[in-house]
Amino acid sequence: MFLRLLFVLLIAFNIAVGAWLLLGQDDTHGRSATDPGVPTLHLLSERPAAPASTTAAANPEPVSSPAPVTAPVPASTVKAAPTTRSNSYTCISIGPFATPIDLRNARGALSAQAARMRSRQEQTTQTRGWWVYLPASASREQALEQARKLTAASINDYFVVGSGGQPNTISLGLFKDPANARKRRDEVAAAGFPAQMTERTETVPEYWLDLAVTDSARFDWRSRLHNSSVGSHSTGCF
Repeated sequence: MFLRLLFVLLIAFNIAVGAWLLLGQDDTHGRSATDPGVPTLHLLSERPAAPASTTAAANPEPVSSPAPVTAPVPASTVKAAPTTRSNSYTCISIGPFATPIDLRNARGALSAQAARMRSRQEQTTQTRGWWVYLPASASREQALEQARKLTAASINDYFVVGSGGQPNTISLGLFKDPANARKRRDEVAAAGFPAQMTERTETVPEYWLDLAVTDSARFDWRSRLHNSSVGSHSTGCF
């Protein structure tokens, strides 16, 4: 029984070996694992090293392209840019105005005609009148004695200054018209008194308006201000 089983196993083994030799021969002799017509894949490590000349040809170094050359432009074709002609100006000062209100009104009336404007204030010496007087005496008593002599000579309208910058002076009058002041001085001097005359002044502000107008403009400030008390003169431009 055992021998019969062993004999059957040997026959099955032989049949299996024969089938393997018959069916697996193509694979043993290098049968390709790819489909027909498809190139065989190779690992990068299995590829042979390429020659240096081939590598250099495959990776050529970049060559810088030459800069473009600009052709010179003939001198005859170059045109200069047109120059803008600047306007020329004339500058004048109008005034003096008596008050800041007068100045502001003039500025508003002339603003449309002027390219530039500026206001300014200056201090000026103004005549208050002409003073006729007798020089100061050495004392108050002497000044009063001089006043009594004026009364005796029928010269009235005087005043003895008791304080201030000129004490013991006898004032004979303050006149706006220098001709009237001279007449009064001469009358007192004819009576034998040393009468003198001097101008009285004070410092007062005055207001001016400076304007810059183009030479091509027809500037007539008088037609807009209608103020006969002011005048004009040329001044430096600003």
